[in-house]
Amino acid sequence: MKVLLFGATGMVGQGVLRECLLDPDVDLVQTVGRTSTGTQHAKLREVVLGDMSSYAAIESQLSGFDACFFCLGISSVGMDEADYARITFDITMAAAETLSRLSAGLTFIYVSGAGTDSTERGRVTWARIKGRTENALLRLPFKAAYMFRPGIIQPLHGIRSKTAAYRTFDSDAAMDRGRRADQLVPRRSRFIERRGESRQFRHRQPGDVSGCGRRRERNVLRPREIKERVRDERRVE
Repeated sequence: MKVLLFGATGMVGQGVLRECLLDPDVDLVQTVGRTSTGTQHAKLREVVLGDMSSYAAIESQLSGFDACFFCLGISSVGMDEADYARITFDITMAAAETLSRLSAGLTFIYVSGAGTDSTERGRVTWARIKGRTENALLRLPFKAAYMFRPGIIQPLHGIRSKTAAYRTFDSDAAMDRGRRADQLVPRRSRFIERRGESRQFRHRQPGDVSGCGRRRERNVLRPREIKERVRDERRVE
């Protein structure tokens, strides 16, 4: 099997690249991106392309593939609709339309996101644009097309996300900062060690006032505090 991979330097793309290189059924993995992955492997071939909105210069290298994983994408945080649409819709469709013409027998796999709006009429900008992209991809004459809608993704095997929000939930990064990732969100029932004392915090039923007045455990962050930490990390970067 010959695989084409877009977005191989991102968090999801790195994971896809790793699995493809390990899979004995995959004979060739060709990446297309603005920069090299920095990975050396006998099955890997890299194509560096500065302008990801035009593929005319590399069309001769885009035929004969069995599958394409399109993992290229960006967070919508801080972006206006036009810029987000240019990256999410325009670049994706430029690649997909080229591939549908050059490799008609291709299976196209697009990494979308949970909450995508297939109606294209919702109020959430990113979800509406993702929905428009999915719908346009499904209309192309591929052998098959699959839209994956993951929610929160936890990277493994040392893979790190470029997005600050994801690094907050990255277990490796959390350990580097001296805290466990499972301390970010409190569970319904858990034991917490504090000053040598084991104390159980449990979900209270209506009318149960036991334990009221106790201070909230310091190493449990509320959603608002998580957002504040993410914002602070962005300022540092």
